[in-house]
Amino acid sequence: MNKLFFIIQSITNPKKVGAIFPSSGFLGDRMVEGVNFQKAKVIVEYGPGTGVFTEKLLINRNPQTKVMLVENNKEFYLLLKEKFKREKNLFIVHGSAENIGKYLKEYHLPNPDYVISGLPFTSLPKEISQGILLNTCKILSKDGQFITFQYTKLKKAFIEQFFTKVEVKRELRNLPPAYILSCSVDKQMEEYDGIKSTYCG
Repeated sequence: MNKLFFIIQSITNPKKVGAIFPSSGFLGDRMVEGVNFQKAKVIVEYGPGTGVFTEKLLINRNPQTKVMLVENNKEFYLLLKEKFKREKNLFIVHGSAENIGKYLKEYHLPNPDYVISGLPFTSLPKEISQGILLNTCKILSKDGQFITFQYTKLKKAFIEQFFTKVEVKRELRNLPPAYILSCSVDKQMEEYDGIKSTYCG
C-alpha cells in the first residue's frame, strides 16, 4: 500500500519526491548504520516520505531519544501522522527543511546529533538546496553528522562546499542503486572551500 502511495506521489510531485520507488530496507540499513543510537539525544529526518528510514530510526533508538520528521509533502505528512501516532518523543512537522532552526526552537529541542535526509538535491532548485545545507551545518551538534543519499555523484562537490568531511558508500541493493554520503563539519576551522565557519559554526 505504501509503495503504491509513494508511486502516485512521485508521479504527481516528481520534483519534490525525486524517485519512482520508495527506498529499500537495504538502503535504510545503510543510512542508519553509522548512527550511535545509545548516545544520540536528537535525530532529525528530512523528507521521510512513507517512513522507510523512520522505522529504522524508531526501532533502534534509545526510548528517550527525540526524533523530528520534516516532510514538505502534505499527503506524506498525513500518512506519517497516522502511521506513527502511538510513538513517543516523535515530532512530525509539515514544512521545509530550510526552516529546521525554527522547528527545533518551537519544540524546544537542542542541536541534533544526526540529520538523516531523503531529499532529492539533484532535482531541488539550487537556492533551496543551499538554504537546507547551510542551515543544517549550522544546527548540527559539535560532532554531528548529516547523512544523505543520492542516485548519482552529481551533487557530491556541491554538498562538499558545506561540510569539511564527506564519506561515500554505495548500496547496490536499491532500485536504483544509491550513494550514501556521511557528512560532518569541523567547527574549529576558520574557513574552508570559500564558506566561512561563522556560517556553520
